[in-house]
Amino acid sequence: MDRILALIQELRPKQWTKNLLLLAGLIFSRHALEADRVLRATTAFVLFCCLSGVVYLINDLLDLDADRQHPLKRKRPLASGRIPVSSAIVTAVVLAVLGLAGAFALNVRFGTLGLIYLATMLAYSTRLKHVVILDILIVALGFVMRAVGGIWAIEYPGERIVITPWFVTCVLFLALFIAICKRRHELLLLTDSAMNHRPVLEDYSQQLLDQMVSVATAATVLSYALYVTLGVRPEAARHHEYMVFTVPFVIYGIFRYLYLVYKREEGGAPEALLLQDPPLLVNVVLWLVVMFFIFYI
Repeated sequence: MDRILALIQELRPKQWTKNLLLLAGLIFSRHALEADRVLRATTAFVLFCCLSGVVYLINDLLDLDADRQHPLKRKRPLASGRIPVSSAIVTAVVLAVLGLAGAFALNVRFGTLGLIYLATMLAYSTRLKHVVILDILIVALGFVMRAVGGIWAIEYPGERIVITPWFVTCVLFLALFIAICKRRHELLLLTDSAMNHRPVLEDYSQQLLDQMVSVATAATVLSYALYVTLGVRPEAARHHEYMVFTVPFVIYGIFRYLYLVYKREEGGAPEALLLQDPPLLVNVVLWLVVMFFIFYI
């Protein structure tokens, strides 16, 4: 039983919150009240948890030595020796087969995207995470694939739900913003041992990352502002003219995150910040409530 619990922990269930992005398409396409589509979106979420679990297992298998030098990651089941390498490999293979088979059974386009996601993330784990700038771009693209995949998963055969460029742009810049903040946190937290844990950090500096954060912050806010003013079609939302009033929620959320990163020196675990910081969590909930009203009421 202890080994099973350790294996589940190694799959990083706390990070499954990232896969909630697959539900965004359900909301913004105005299908959130349709039981069948909700079931399809939920299934897509579970399947992506399987696929992301494969990525986490492979990544930790490849980074065993580096994780053992990290003050937090050395406590992971693999790094600490609580589960054997053989068990992790078998679990990764089983989850990959189940995840991809289920994805293709749900929708061919969704299955294809799931395969591309898995291949891209494995390429990231083996090589691309060591390429400066490209490493954070790949992480951001993973979020874009989740957002697009959530829309494709709820499509019926022969149906095509419109994906606006502004929707994709917002997700991309927000993911970049979070990924850059995480790199900055790692660089400052690990100091002299940063390069031993993540070699690509040798190519970064605090000054460079601070400038990248500034660019990503402006791009995120601007892309969202353009989305709510130009990217929402009148037929897509009942009260599309009120979309502009959601901008303050986004601005507060971005600035609150910056406050946590720069003032409290957090940001190493974005999925934890959302759940552990009450002001940020309340802001997200209020934004969702307002968006639901705009799209459905």
